[in-house]
Amino acid sequence: MSRRHYDLPPLTTLAAFETAARHLSFKNAAQELSVTPGAVSHQIKALEGELGVALFQRKHRGVELTREGQGLYESLATSFRQISRQLSKTRQMGEEDAVTVGSTTAVAALWLSPMIIQFWREYPDLNIHQITQDRPFHDTREFDFFIRYGRDRDATLAHTAIYRDQLVPVVRPDLAAGLDGASLQEIAQQRLIHLQSASQSWTTWADWFHELGHKGDIAAGTRVTSYSVALQIARKGAGVALGWRRLIQPMLDSGKLAIVGRHSVPAPREFYLVGLPDDELSPNALKLKQWILSQTRDTWL
Repeated sequence: MSRRHYDLPPLTTLAAFETAARHLSFKNAAQELSVTPGAVSHQIKALEGELGVALFQRKHRGVELTREGQGLYESLATSFRQISRQLSKTRQMGEEDAVTVGSTTAVAALWLSPMIIQFWREYPDLNIHQITQDRPFHDTREFDFFIRYGRDRDATLAHTAIYRDQLVPVVRPDLAAGLDGASLQEIAQQRLIHLQSASQSWTTWADWFHELGHKGDIAAGTRVTSYSVALQIARKGAGVALGWRRLIQPMLDSGKLAIVGRHSVPAPREFYLVGLPDDELSPNALKLKQWILSQTRDTWL
């Protein structure tokens, strides 16, 4: 029987495994690949049969990677990213020097875009593409790096800490003056603006009050799915938003929002630049990453 040149299993099988390992879900992998979960399961079993080892532990509520599965996934994820980047360069020969950065809409508007504008003043010829969305980034291969609150579960991605924020209640300045010295109980009964994020890492009002030792009820208030919308509602005087102090500093400096009282909680997680390891970044992407980190240190040290 003839051997394949690189002695690899079929690429469709490897792709099915990489997708299932990235999602830790055969169902979600099937949705991405536009096949049935049974087809994904069949591909995984075929790969395990060829390798002679189990790659997943099947559990009641999902799957987990075995040690062998984790090692194979990390190798495939790194290789697929490199292939994806090279294909992207081949498709867009005039854009090979561009840098692609992802973030939420609020991070882009309040922090990342103003920083990139400053960067362009020093490097006007460097093209930067920004992609914004208010849900977790799953197809990370299209980015050089993205801004994330908390660590991504993908161990093959590089994580560089930017800063840890402080969480404070914020409202329109005239309303903040009326709530000066308000107790936690009084704040809890205001019209709170609750963010329902697709990411489970974001801190909620319930988390914030719990951290400060408040055990009473908190107002149901209003619910939104975008942090930018939450800030707009607070600016209009229609509720109290949970403010990420460093992120919204421009709105505090301009008087669009003001902090209520002195209650503050350190964010449980840091903001990270997440993406390709430095040795896989293009020179321009590495230049932008290092510039962002240096500007952040200079601003907040």
